[in-house]
Amino acid sequence: MTVLVRTATELAALARTGRRCVVMTMGALHDGHATLIRTARERAGAEGQVIVTVFVNPLQFGANEDLDRYPRTLDADFALAREAGADAVFAPAVDEVYPGGDPQVRLSAGPMGERLEGATRPGHFDGMLTVVAKLLHLTAPDLAFFGQKDAQQLALIRRMVLDLNFPVEIVAVPTVREADGLARSSRNRYLSPQERTAALALSQALFAGARETTPTAVRETAHRLLKEAPGLELDYVALVDPSDFTDAGDGHQGDAVLAVAARVGSTRLIDNLPLTFGDVPQDAPDVPQDDTDVPQHSQQHTPGAAP
Repeated sequence: MTVLVRTATELAALARTGRRCVVMTMGALHDGHATLIRTARERAGAEGQVIVTVFVNPLQFGANEDLDRYPRTLDADFALAREAGADAVFAPAVDEVYPGGDPQVRLSAGPMGERLEGATRPGHFDGMLTVVAKLLHLTAPDLAFFGQKDAQQLALIRRMVLDLNFPVEIVAVPTVREADGLARSSRNRYLSPQERTAALALSQALFAGARETTPTAVRETAHRLLKEAPGLELDYVALVDPSDFTDAGDGHQGDAVLAVAARVGSTRLIDNLPLTFGDVPQDAPDVPQDDTDVPQHSQQHTPGAAP
């Protein structure tokens, strides 16, 4: 039986059973979230516990971002969480999470939080880390699950946990994609049919870039395709080291993230693909040519012939 809890007191009263796993969301749940919850359910096991948090965090919204526009669909979110295997849904009000009003003490994302998404959305990652830290304290999980689609967020949470000694394991879950390659996102509901078609350029550019053999070629191919894509206003294309989101230059070896952001109509979308450079025995994904060629999840691989 899945229970809905609204307060920290109710959450603390939940009997702890086995391994506790948490999936943090801002609601408007979709199949990508369901994958996170199912993965958490598997790791928790039959004796463990899965808690899904649903909280639209006002600290993550900038001056030009419409907090009121963000969809609130708690009934549907609860149903999806229950179906995916959650034991509890924690859906607190703003004054429950921030009982003293806007918090005077907040976490700083530091230099990593000022790059890419942080440059476009100043203060966003400070607000994100502040609420994640609070929710980790409130839920006290053994494991916390986050999607690879928000790669910079994932990297910052991992760094926070390392730097501040949070007793939790952070588990990354691969991006879930539509059959045509579009990354699942709550923001996709804002796209008109024509805008959704234009948005496919993001994943197409990522997979095309991944076929190249050097960091420079990967970046340049993805950038060229996105600059040429109709109906899309490019924000950035970057190839970065996932440990700190600094630029991955041509001599880069090991893991990297090819990240893109663009505006389609009034909707801003992000996507990324994990890559590995060097002598790693993995196959590169084919550039998607039609619906049957598109992987359902972003896959780590080495670019090129022996990528």
